[in-house]
Amino acid sequence: MRIDTTLVKYLIEQQFPQWADLSISPVATSGWDNRTFHLGENMSVRLPSDAQYASQVANEQYWLPKLQPHLPLMIPKPIAMGKPSKEYPWHWSIYQWLGGIAATNAHIDDYNKFARSLAKFLKALQQCDISGAPQAGSQNFYRGGNLSVYDSDTRKAVSKIENINLAKKLMMIWENALASTWQYEPVWIHGDIAVGNLLVDKGKLVAVIDFGQLAVGDPACDLAMYWTFFSGQSREIFREVLNLDDDTWDRARGWVLWKTLCAPITGTDCDKILHEIMNDFEYEEKK
Repeated sequence: MRIDTTLVKYLIEQQFPQWADLSISPVATSGWDNRTFHLGENMSVRLPSDAQYASQVANEQYWLPKLQPHLPLMIPKPIAMGKPSKEYPWHWSIYQWLGGIAATNAHIDDYNKFARSLAKFLKALQQCDISGAPQAGSQNFYRGGNLSVYDSDTRKAVSKIENINLAKKLMMIWENALASTWQYEPVWIHGDIAVGNLLVDKGKLVAVIDFGQLAVGDPACDLAMYWTFFSGQSREIFREVLNLDDDTWDRARGWVLWKTLCAPITGTDCDKILHEIMNDFEYEEKK
């Protein structure tokens, strides 16, 4: 549906008239699941773009305040929750505005420190109390769930690759990823750890945003940046700090393979990512 400043202004006026005089403008990069707008100087408005993302609102509103005290970086702080109406049919959120810019190559001063900070954040998230937490499932597109959910899609995608040797190698990676499951208690997962959801300020990682896929399960889905962003020493630091077993890294490689083939982000260099996971797989096999 059409979600623009006119709609947001109307919703604010109707449901939160105390903020009706504040300026409203769309953020530069809004994401796919939600549309985000700057409200005044210190708040943001976040609206699901489709019914399949609507359940994320209540999940974030309830859990983020409980998780924040245990995490070493800032995360979104809910201020209010909007109600469904004739003009907009789902719940929506108002958050405290988080400063910083998306973590791109040009904005990071030290990749090793960045990798360490992100790994420490994920480790802290994984150690948070899971009592009553939502399990991975269809509501969060199985992030943190069993990788076999995407078996059919991945095999279909690989079957369309004309390079037979490449297809064989990718299937070896995929089947190796399917050979194990998470053998411990479920842990909290973010579900979409990517540069667009990481904010930096003065070259340092300061915040993690967009917790729409938040649930508990297998942390393998949160490790993609090992192949998609880090390299060399920063990659080693990321893996060392997280201290997860080899099977989890095998499944993480499978998550990256599935996403690269079946749900690539616009502008992603898919060939480069496939090259990275193949080289890493071959290296691990030789060890």
